[in-house]
Amino acid sequence: MGETEKRIETHRIRCLSKLKMFLLAITCAFVSKTLSGSYMNSMLTQIERQFNIPTSLVGFINGSFEIGNLLLIIFVSYFGTKLHRPIMIGVGCVVMGLGCFLKSLPHFLMNQYEYESTVSVSGNLSSNSFLCMENGTQILRPTQDPSECTKEVKSLMWVYVLVGNIVRGMGETPILPLGISYIEDFSKFENSPLYIGLVETGAIIGPLIGLLLASFCANVYVDTGSVNTDDLTITPTDTRWVGAWWFGFLICAGVNVLTAIPFFFLPKTLPKEGLENNADIIKNENEDKQREEVKKEKYGITKDFLPFMKSLSCNTIYMLFILVSVIQFNAFVNMISFMPKYLEQQYGISSSDAIFLMGIYNLPPICIGYIIGGLIMKKFKITVKQAAHIGCWLSLLEYLLYFLSFLMTCENSPVVGINTSYEGIPQDLYVENNIFADCNVDCNCPSKIWDPVCGNNGLSYLSACLAGCETSIGTGINMVFQNCSCIQTSGNSSAVLGLCDKGPDCSMMLQYFLILSAMSSFIYSLAAIPGYMVLLRCMKSEEKSLGVGLHTFCTRVFAGIPAPIYFGALMDSTCLHWGTLKCGESGACRIYDSTTFRYIYLGLPAALRGSSFVPALIVLILLRKCHLPDENASSGTELIETKVKGKENECKDIYQKSTVLKDDESKTKL
Repeated sequence: MGETEKRIETHRIRCLSKLKMFLLAITCAFVSKTLSGSYMNSMLTQIERQFNIPTSLVGFINGSFEIGNLLLIIFVSYFGTKLHRPIMIGVGCVVMGLGCFLKSLPHFLMNQYEYESTVSVSGNLSSNSFLCMENGTQILRPTQDPSECTKEVKSLMWVYVLVGNIVRGMGETPILPLGISYIEDFSKFENSPLYIGLVETGAIIGPLIGLLLASFCANVYVDTGSVNTDDLTITPTDTRWVGAWWFGFLICAGVNVLTAIPFFFLPKTLPKEGLENNADIIKNENEDKQREEVKKEKYGITKDFLPFMKSLSCNTIYMLFILVSVIQFNAFVNMISFMPKYLEQQYGISSSDAIFLMGIYNLPPICIGYIIGGLIMKKFKITVKQAAHIGCWLSLLEYLLYFLSFLMTCENSPVVGINTSYEGIPQDLYVENNIFADCNVDCNCPSKIWDPVCGNNGLSYLSACLAGCETSIGTGINMVFQNCSCIQTSGNSSAVLGLCDKGPDCSMMLQYFLILSAMSSFIYSLAAIPGYMVLLRCMKSEEKSLGVGLHTFCTRVFAGIPAPIYFGALMDSTCLHWGTLKCGESGACRIYDSTTFRYIYLGLPAALRGSSFVPALIVLILLRKCHLPDENASSGTELIETKVKGKENECKDIYQKSTVLKDDESKTKL
């Protein structure tokens, strides 16, 4: 008897350790995949400037990740439960590493980055040809060879980033559906929300690391080490600045490959948590059940695919939940992908600072919210219907709080010739003829090159030449332009490189916006785990893996792919001045109309999220009348444990009765 108990205890410890090992491994996988994803989202602005492409094309590159995911998601979600789930997750991590490596390749295949400027990067400062010179010639710095011009314009190096993102999407496919279904299958009913909350916490730690890495890389010049940064005439706050976006992708590739290693040593199946120390009868029943599943896999691996799809399609609550997810994902993918650009354009900060502030203010509250949400679900044993109410009303509270962000605004940067006249009067429309005035009409200045300077009158100009500056002192970023005829001010009129700062009031508005964003992130993350449990518990247990995969598939098709594209196109429509390539072709946008940009960035997600509450309320109504498939899951586990305890009590009663009989016999003998 002692050997049997020892054997069962050893088996229990071994099984528990493997479940915890998988939980740790899948959490690390979530960290690595979200690290790569958040880094990619944070580098969109750098990629846009590196390849001189519009925001809509950048949105397509970002959405290509979802395309790669779509190629495999349904099949992986269904066949993954029939195969070895941990090994499939490990292979996916390796493929993600390959995708990240592919995205870094263009840096090693391209020439050095050249930004448009009237001042040469090489620092040829002996010539004053970039200043206002009467009877001078325009400085456009065209390429000498027309064939090189054509090659430069038609460069498709960004395709490497596109393909790499598709490969990364293919690699990430098995992690979410197979990881969550594995936890659901082998963990206790009441422990599942906590475990998923811990995994989702890993999905927040990853973006935090990714954003910090992106902030560092965005602050380092793209060709650092191969160019003399002292000769640069731009800073990280300049819209022509490109950070070392390629460096972070190499780090992400290494992290993804290392994360894959533990999954190749984990078992295909585990005993249900909490039942490992039961009687041998229960163990034998589980073994018989596994044998039956193996037989089913051998004789009909695709037999139940169509029935499962039909069952999920007829599940009204499940389909409405998908509708809610698609609408809200349209809103959030836009906000997250383009938040660095919004902070940069709205509040006048650098991409590096914008990415860093996103990580510091948003991700820790989300991480805490996930943990607290999982603990609440476990401690109070929240039912599915209660979880639906918690998720809906917390989301509504956060949505109402979101409207305060419309009040935290900054005015457009006054740029003469674009949104401001030479007299300092704001103008609504950009007119090409307004670039020139009497003060610079004889300077023969280029009209398209973006090389802004800030005058001591508080106005910005497209270039020192258009500001009418005749002399300069200093070198590199410290250059000061003097005798500027277009700058109307008392005393000596001068200008420095770069746009003018937006002032302390705008910095204060930025702080208010970030604090509000942190509060909103915490409230919404509290609702995330209860909402996700509604998704998992509204399906039958055998349908969960396919159901999670189908849910992911729909959000990818109807939100992940189109949202960045149409959102980027709307942002392009607010551009006030496009960059110019060496051949005169349009490049990336340099400055946006911040007011219209704000209405699009904040208003469109608000409209989308508002419409999502209609199907959400219908779900709450249906849940009051429906009986969910998994409502008896916990009671089933308790029933088995009760039966085991009942058998133990019967054994105790028999033992007590035998003891009483022996006592009676001994008394009789005496």
